[in-house]
Amino acid sequence: MRKYLFLLCMLGGLAAQADEMTCGSVGNAFGPFDYRHQFGEPKRLVESAHFTPYIESLIRGRTALHVGGDIDYTLRAFPNHHRALLSMMNLALREQNNKPRGSRYTVDCWLDRAERFAPDDGMVKVLWANWLIKQGNKTEALSKLEAGLKQAPESDMNFDYSVGLAYFDLQRYEESLAAAQRAYRAGFQLPGLKQKLSKLGRWQEPAPLPEDAEAKPAAVPEATVEQATPAAKTEVAEPGSAPAAP
Repeated sequence: MRKYLFLLCMLGGLAAQADEMTCGSVGNAFGPFDYRHQFGEPKRLVESAHFTPYIESLIRGRTALHVGGDIDYTLRAFPNHHRALLSMMNLALREQNNKPRGSRYTVDCWLDRAERFAPDDGMVKVLWANWLIKQGNKTEALSKLEAGLKQAPESDMNFDYSVGLAYFDLQRYEESLAAAQRAYRAGFQLPGLKQKLSKLGRWQEPAPLPEDAEAKPAAVPEATVEQATPAAKTEVAEPGSAPAAP
């Protein structure tokens, strides 16, 4: 038994080394910082220079020739920066290139780096699941999605919305509806998932909250994953989904 456990540890270590050789160490001169917990000066410095609304929307870069260069910088400083990961995914689909111009790594590598840096970040796994769906790998996507659900943050409408979109593309409409209802009940603004479910006759309004539940103001959603077929190579974020920095 001990030999078996030792072998598993050895194999896990070799796999991690292989990932690092292919996708690079997550170490960085500035940071790296955890996107979930860093809301101070480092985040402000990086986003004000390398992840402006124009960069997030893929309109133009600021410090790099290609917008991918600025997103690259953001992801090296914040490997699990959810919105930057999504923007890199959008850029890859738009350019029809898994390694967009200005990016030193492929989208798969950026997601791998994010997961290695923050293995307990469920949103990274959900984003990865959506990316795998777009590549036509639904079996692995479901596995990533289920792993992400085990690490679900408490009451996160962006997480629930992204989960709902993934389940929709996996044609698991009951799970998609449940996630969508949680997101919209929490105040999510974008109508994309509701419209998708409505077109299939699957949408149901969420049950009202109990009268004694504390009312929460509607929050501004982060950029979230909208589905696109691999053939279409369209972008994954719903138009107008780029938020103000949280």
